[in-house]
Amino acid sequence: MTRDVDWLIAPDSFKGTFTASEVALAIAAGASGEHDDTTLEICPVADGGEGTLDTLVRELGGRTVEQQISDPLGRPVTARVGWIGNDSMALVEVAGASGYDLVTASERDAEAASTFGTGELIAVAVGEGASHVAIAAGGSASTDGGSGAIQAIESAGGLRSAKLTVLADVSTPFELAAAVFGPQKGADAGAVERLSARLHGQAEALPRDPRGMPMGGAAGGLAGGLWARYDASIVPGAAWVLDAIGFDQRLARAGAAVTGEGRLDTQTLEGKAVSEIARRCAREQVPLHAVVGSLALDAIEIESLGFASLREATDLVELRCAGRELVAKACSA
Repeated sequence: MTRDVDWLIAPDSFKGTFTASEVALAIAAGASGEHDDTTLEICPVADGGEGTLDTLVRELGGRTVEQQISDPLGRPVTARVGWIGNDSMALVEVAGASGYDLVTASERDAEAASTFGTGELIAVAVGEGASHVAIAAGGSASTDGGSGAIQAIESAGGLRSAKLTVLADVSTPFELAAAVFGPQKGADAGAVERLSARLHGQAEALPRDPRGMPMGGAAGGLAGGLWARYDASIVPGAAWVLDAIGFDQRLARAGAAVTGEGRLDTQTLEGKAVSEIARRCAREQVPLHAVVGSLALDAIEIESLGFASLREATDLVELRCAGRELVAKACSA
């Protein structure tokens, strides 16, 4: 097969540090500066976490609209709704409405935090005529089983005929959301126990039981709650985003690919963007190189991803150096 692009540059964001676009542009700057005849295609990616809305709007030619809604603790905050597909599909990011980064460390309260703001964004999208709302579920501050979002949606008149798709970045089932993610949201052992009991009670009260549903624990059980109440689809976020932006077609044109994320760890192996890209590159026999901010995997786990090379880079200068080194090594081989 003819490869018309030397390098497909497809990183995720370095969470809390650089957006996926910033990472891709830095790597590309280094790569293009090394050899003028090197052909590059920039393809920032996401997996349903923070940055998913920006990636999809940019790659698919959409737009965003700001809305004032409630943050996880009920305070006013400005968040965005993305629109693509001639405004037939809306995009909502949990991180922007009910996100972990919207509360300070001293404010974190896993029991009080709510997804009401996410529901407000969904209701706005439906009210503006969206027939399909995709919800990027990563980065939530709450473990309310989606009860806040459901309350907001119902208060606004329900979903009408709109379809919901939750883009999950974890595989955790609904009933384990508190045990797995509660501590990082500020829950101590007692709070985790109370939250778990609350999730079980909510599951019994919903129209159908979300317990045991793979990925139902995404966003503190929001995914499972929306599935149970509105028949929302829950899909692996990384695969959905890559399909939406035509990643496979772009990969087919490339001689090699570069991906990356801020921290390579066990969550990477559970369906994050890097592992999904690794799977697709292996299938298409395209060498995949990785540039990451830090490593928290052992040698066997790293080997399972099949990288042709792996580099660490913590700032934009090091990212540019990584791009330059990749091309220089490829050209001297």
